[in-house]
Amino acid sequence: MAHKNTADYELVVIGGGPAGLAAALEAHRRGLKKILIVERDKELGGILNQCIHNGFGLHYFKEELTGPEYAGRFIALLAKSSIETSLDTMALDITPEARTNGKPGLSPCTAGGTSTCSIHLVSRAGYRVISAASLVLAMGCRERTRGALAIPGTRPAGILTAGAAQRYINLEGRMVGRKVVILGSGDIGLIMARRLILEGAEVPACIELLPYPGGLNRNIVQCLKDFHIPLYLSHTITEIRGRNRVEGVSVSQVDENHKVIPGAGMYLDCDTLLLSVGLIPENELSRKAGIRLDPKTKGPELSSSMETSIPGVFACGNVVHVLDLVDSVSAEGERAGAAAADYVLGRSTPEPPIKPAAHTSAAKTAGTEASKSADFTGLICTVCPKGCRLLVDEANNFTVSGAGCKRGIEYGRREIQNPLRVLTSSIPVEGALYRRCPVKSAAPIPKKLLFTAMEELGKLRLKAPVSLGETVLEDLAGTGIPAITTRAL
Repeated sequence: MAHKNTADYELVVIGGGPAGLAAALEAHRRGLKKILIVERDKELGGILNQCIHNGFGLHYFKEELTGPEYAGRFIALLAKSSIETSLDTMALDITPEARTNGKPGLSPCTAGGTSTCSIHLVSRAGYRVISAASLVLAMGCRERTRGALAIPGTRPAGILTAGAAQRYINLEGRMVGRKVVILGSGDIGLIMARRLILEGAEVPACIELLPYPGGLNRNIVQCLKDFHIPLYLSHTITEIRGRNRVEGVSVSQVDENHKVIPGAGMYLDCDTLLLSVGLIPENELSRKAGIRLDPKTKGPELSSSMETSIPGVFACGNVVHVLDLVDSVSAEGERAGAAAADYVLGRSTPEPPIKPAAHTSAAKTAGTEASKSADFTGLICTVCPKGCRLLVDEANNFTVSGAGCKRGIEYGRREIQNPLRVLTSSIPVEGALYRRCPVKSAAPIPKKLLFTAMEELGKLRLKAPVSLGETVLEDLAGTGIPAITTRAL
């Protein structure tokens, strides 16, 4: 039996990123008709819009997509539904309420009677309060800043989080520096190391406190090893020098307890420092609403149906716990959307909660090589996030061992003889919401031609409107492979 309510919406989703979009679409598919997505940015897609690199969707869509392409799949489905959106809108507060037979109830958002939550919103149109029979929290996460690290030194310009730098370069078309040191080896930092190199900057080093990298194997290979960027494990930055602008950083080696080893370090000249030192679930709204938070993950405590400590309020994705793969984020969004629909319609949701997808760092698999023979070359497969360690016997017709699938075998042979990469970048566009339009090579091109291809793309200019998949260059670096846009603007 469906719960009776007089709310403005059956479901409100806070956050229009991969988790929120998946939640809203699944709830709609399960029978809810009156759904609203609240998004603080000017467009849907969340962080995916600035993640112009490929590697998304291998599990969810069974193909490799860029961030904008992945988000575009959900946005296209949304356009065919009755789901409403409120963009450029901030959710300021959640006020759980419950009324049974016209009288205040004892438990917020409780079923049986009129069950609502009030959501306080502000936008260019002003301040308003709406009510919902159920709520999904999908606000994502935020980056740790310098303040969380307490690195000694002055406060010069040139210190940014990796995500902020990503947005400046990929969407706004603004270069953040010319000689950039990266602290932390998370995936965003690794990807920005590659992006900076391709845009003509120098990356002297990537510094990691732990004795192993924090990012996915494929990013260790394609972002650091491809461009010979040194990765210093068991190191940290102990001082930032410079008054008006960053001039350099002092790097120190640490022991197994993360304590600085006196005299073991170096000084690196740079004009910019990027911080890629972890993500924190964005839970100011959850905390204000009185939702119980897990002290380990910093996200809401959830039941088996993705429900928080407040009945009728669900959560999913990086707002619960930071996940490595966007595919896992979307899967959790679907679970939360299904549970919210079942809650409103009075159905049970018996499925167990989805678990975050595990990932294995390059260092954790580094000891699996079967041979150190000079005839063998060790590789890390990048065709999927698993990152198998491969051995290629060049003296025996390039026989590949260690691969978990046929694609891995093909990758190993090709990587030794003619390594290929999908090139992703962005080019200027006039008359669009952002100054840059993301593009990619329609197929992998030889790794040795990446910089040539970047030079060719740097000469291009677009004018809005731009269609998804539009060809901007017929023959990229003489490969016969076109460069295409990866989002519509």
